[in-house]
Amino acid sequence: MSGPLDGRAAVVTGASRGIGLAAAAALRDHGARVVITSRSQERAEEAAAQLGDGVVGFGAHATDEDAARACVDFTLATYGRLDVLVNNAGTNPAYGPVIDQDHARFAKTMDVNLWAPILWTSLAVKAWMGEHGGSVVNTASIGGFTVAQDVGVYHVSKAALIHLTRQLALELAPKVRVNAIAPGVVRTRLAEALWQENEARVAAATPLGRIGGPEDLGEAVAFLAGDGARWITGETLVVDGGQLLGSGPL
Repeated sequence: MSGPLDGRAAVVTGASRGIGLAAAAALRDHGARVVITSRSQERAEEAAAQLGDGVVGFGAHATDEDAARACVDFTLATYGRLDVLVNNAGTNPAYGPVIDQDHARFAKTMDVNLWAPILWTSLAVKAWMGEHGGSVVNTASIGGFTVAQDVGVYHVSKAALIHLTRQLALELAPKVRVNAIAPGVVRTRLAEALWQENEARVAAATPLGRIGGPEDLGEAVAFLAGDGARWITGETLVVDGGQLLGSGPL
């Protein structure tokens, strides 16, 4: 059975679990061949094995420029092209009030959540997309639209990523489209503190009545990556079950 991404190649960063793994699965299901990254080669290969044919793993920390370049080169050597980049890797070590954070935690958050998408997009565009075209999808957060206690640095990084998405969309048009998804509270390890101890309350505060799963975001990524979104760029697609509509936890 053919899919809308048949013949295309994709890289998904931070894809050993959660939203990244679900995005890789959705891209594969839509016909793409996928390279997924994780900080270790072993974890990348284990995740790729979960998805089966058409997916391979590559060990590359999101902020390691040499490893990122090697991954892009590997993708081109393996598949002969690079049509889709999903900048999914993210972190949140800076928990607590913004004024209580030290520079190390601030810098790590910004490096992974903001600098890494710039790095990987630059490499992908210069290696393939700038000449042949392509689609970039960034994983932002509804936190980029709101304020909340204790996750301020993370929210600031995602607000910046939303703006970066628009900036890159302008700079890279018309060859490359750049969009983002903004997940709400989703069952991922990164978001465990937001839902694990109070799942019923979070679900009740969500208009669609449940916490999201990674698969809810995977299909959104595949849509933005494909031709169904061919006249969409610079946009951030909120996928939150309606949490921004009410008094949800974010």
